[in-house]
Amino acid sequence: MSITAEMVKDLRERTGAGVLDCKKALQETLGDMEKAISILREQGLATAAKKVTRVAREGLVECYLHPGAKVASMVEVNCETDFVARTSEFKTLAHDLAMQIAAAKPLYVSISDVPAEVAEAARREYEAEAALSNKPPEAAASEAQERLSRFCEQVCLLEQPFIKDPSLKVGDLVTQNIAKLRENIVVRRFARFAIGEE
Repeated sequence: MSITAEMVKDLRERTGAGVLDCKKALQETLGDMEKAISILREQGLATAAKKVTRVAREGLVECYLHPGAKVASMVEVNCETDFVARTSEFKTLAHDLAMQIAAAKPLYVSISDVPAEVAEAARREYEAEAALSNKPPEAAASEAQERLSRFCEQVCLLEQPFIKDPSLKVGDLVTQNIAKLRENIVVRRFARFAIGEE
């Protein structure tokens, strides 16, 4: 099957990958668009993993004010260069993260930010509840671990389902942008304000 310029353009628009990468992926998959997207995602994840160790000192602070002015959020998102910080893709990511924070009420950026005492208290609570359910010890421990994972998904921004696409975690959205923009991106910190909440 011959790979047309239109196919390459379509794949590029859907993935943000370079023209040559798109053409190569389409050739490898004999024009199968979905398989090509999968290949480019895998390559993007590998690229993102290499960039995670690079220092991200540039970036921007994005604010989001929900209509009605009752909820607002602010997030600091860092990248490696000022050039990338000014791109529309980076600004869109920062805005989406600010909206996510306003809507989903995370408490921490990542699992590593959850204080040990908070995680331990939640684990003990879930284990005690599972033990009361008269299940075998292995099943109770498994249930407690599953509930702890769900707890982290609720309170950690990078573990939450993305509000615009719940099939995608926020951390995966950041990783996709690392691959697309070819720079390390770090969500440094955030704040959320709501009328009447402490």
